[in-house]
Amino acid sequence: MANTKSAIKAARKSQRLHDRNQATRTRLKTLRKKLDAAAKGTDAAATRTAAAALISAMEKATKSGVVHRNAVARVKTKTAKFSFAK
Repeated sequence: MANTKSAIKAARKSQRLHDRNQATRTRLKTLRKKLDAAAKGTDAAATRTAAAALISAMEKATKSGVVHRNAVARVKTKTAKFSFAK
């Protein structure tokens, strides 16, 4: 357990950021699964919409430091293959 005021505040902050990051990562996984499901289907518009939603969410996660920018670059390349293949 934290002993000083600053350590107590740091522990609270760490927990708050952990919860926020966890929610963001979970949302990204959900969007990735939606893209995979849309890519297996025949609707090209749904695939492009899912790809745009995933890319947007990944870039926002990069701004807050949840995801590394190189990871986002990999995802953008992969989603471009999905969306333009149809």
